Amino acid sequence: MHITQETDYAVRIVYCLAHSQGRKDARTISEEMGVTLRFSLKILHKLVQSGIVKSYKGSKGGYEIARPANEVNLKQVIEAIEGSYALAKCIDPDYVCQWKADMAPGACSFRREFDRISQCVNRELEKVTFDRL
Repeated sequence: MHITQETDYAVRIVYCLAHSQGRKDARTISEEMGVTLRFSLKILHKLVQSGIVKSYKGSKGGYEIARPANEVNLKQVIEAIEGSYALAKCIDPDYVCQWKADMAPGACSFRREFDRISQCVNRELEKVTFDRL
């Protein structure tokens, strides 16, 4: 189990912006993070849509973190790129288990444990803010 390369880059891009003095243009971010410009722009677009990063147009445009670094955490960045974290797909309320389709909702011990573990991981991800990295 691991995060995608896109999410890894997103974490690094937010870190870059959280620890910079002001705005940075996409090319500079791309070069500093070792990510292609095209991929950086795709990631930045998702981060802007999620409200983690602000985008500015014009000659003095660029990107900056939208909130103080202590208010942005790893869980938020991961969710901006990948959606909600869950250890297994069976945790999704709309998922229909093919293994034990006749089992009452909430009765599956695998689902309970996967949900418990997912909640633990999410709580830990929320604790890691970009001022601590």
